[in-house]
Amino acid sequence: MSTSQKMFRAAGFIMVANLLSRVLGLFRNIIMAYHFGPSLETDAYVAAFNLPDFLFWVLAGGTINAALIPVLTEYADDSRQEERWRIVSSVTNFTLGAMCVLILISILLAPYLMEVLLPADLAKQKLATRLTRLLLLQPIFMALAGISMGILNMKKIFWPSAMGTLLYNICVIICGLFLSPLIGIHAFVIGVLLGAVTNFAIQIPHLKKVGLRYRLVAEWHPAVRRIFILALPILVFQAINYLQTFMYTRLAGGLETGAITAMDYAYRLNMTVVGVFAIAVGVASFPSLAEQVAHGQRRKFVNTLSESVRMVIFVCVPASVGMILLRTPLLSTLFQRGEFTASHTEDVAIPLIFFAIGITAQGLIQIIPRAYYALQSTWQPVLIGSATMVLNVVLMFIFIQIFPHPYKTGGLALALTLGALVQVGALFFFLRRKIGPLDGVTILVSTSLTLLATTVMAVGINMWQYGVHLMFPGTVPKIASVIELFGGIGVGFLIFIFVAKALCAEEYRLLMETVRRRKN
Repeated sequence: MSTSQKMFRAAGFIMVANLLSRVLGLFRNIIMAYHFGPSLETDAYVAAFNLPDFLFWVLAGGTINAALIPVLTEYADDSRQEERWRIVSSVTNFTLGAMCVLILISILLAPYLMEVLLPADLAKQKLATRLTRLLLLQPIFMALAGISMGILNMKKIFWPSAMGTLLYNICVIICGLFLSPLIGIHAFVIGVLLGAVTNFAIQIPHLKKVGLRYRLVAEWHPAVRRIFILALPILVFQAINYLQTFMYTRLAGGLETGAITAMDYAYRLNMTVVGVFAIAVGVASFPSLAEQVAHGQRRKFVNTLSESVRMVIFVCVPASVGMILLRTPLLSTLFQRGEFTASHTEDVAIPLIFFAIGITAQGLIQIIPRAYYALQSTWQPVLIGSATMVLNVVLMFIFIQIFPHPYKTGGLALALTLGALVQVGALFFFLRRKIGPLDGVTILVSTSLTLLATTVMAVGINMWQYGVHLMFPGTVPKIASVIELFGGIGVGFLIFIFVAKALCAEEYRLLMETVRRRKN
């Protein structure tokens, strides 16, 4: 089996697991929307994640793993096993020590941050502060789960971490479903904490199987030093990224109650496509890219990167267009019940349009930086990302002023989308300057075929929607939204696949080969 086939087979498994996880995540949001709608409680809940997520992503999430896998690949030989596990133990202990210190500081600073994020709403500030302090327990277990995932991914073992994510969402759903009538929004916080513990716990047996021997050591081994040196620019990038997140939360917090929640629901739907497919391809391709760099296989490296980029474009472009066209029936079918009304559907649909425009760019951002990380060049993507973050913030301030009142959340979403598009262009440009041609002609031809198939798909979806509206004129009942949504998805999928096959798109062939191999 070729490297690309192995990679896409692994990506196929991760994609299925991510799909289940995202479906569970949507179900979690549906439960929350039913009980609370976009409200003070949900705004406080979303805002409360800012500090815990910041600590996790900066210290462990993407930071350590992006540096851990390339360095540990050099210690993959069994004769260096003891040295490898001492390196892993040292990295883990340094990370947890730093995290514990920062958690204590964050507990003290939480009220002041919430004053900034949620101005002029004292009740929301107090609730968000209380939720933040509870959620600050989460990053410890998520960091352990993240480092465990990096170790297992290095061995090309992907399913335990994928299963951990599923169990994380199941814990949140169960607690939200059964405890929210008793303790309100705190039920979801309890679910998050239980989910974080479970996410790490399920990976422990598999760490033992790959021979992990944890040591209570903190050695400044040359490899540990290299890991942290490589991680430093990514840490800076994640910090700047979360400053951007704080900024758009702050700007949305200055709008009407529920604006933060509307932005969050729209962003999560947008990231469902990215999370299901693009992240799966990125996670599966990264170990192969790192190995190819370590063995000096430049041609294979470029081929792996090109195939990953083309597959992401092949999936994300039609998904982006489909989400824009079907946004209203999608939101109505998912959320419009209980405390979540038709007006709330319209509120979420506005940022969803502008987020959806950037789905492909967000997907490619999960791929291209990993090529830099595999080359152990972490400063370049950070500098590029940092520059686009500054652009994002400037655009957010401009758009929130010039967009009319109902569309201000759309302006914030558009700023993030434009920043992502600029970032992807810059990442491609500087990577080509670094390593030479990136199979650009093949990527352009593939993208053109994908755009053509997507255009035909969009016409088909529009015709389907027109037919549904003729059947249900005037006020649209719930059943019409369901028919419009699932019929539109089915029609769009069949048209896109048929046209892609007729155009002999290489990505269609790769996708079908992966499906057939998984069946066998």
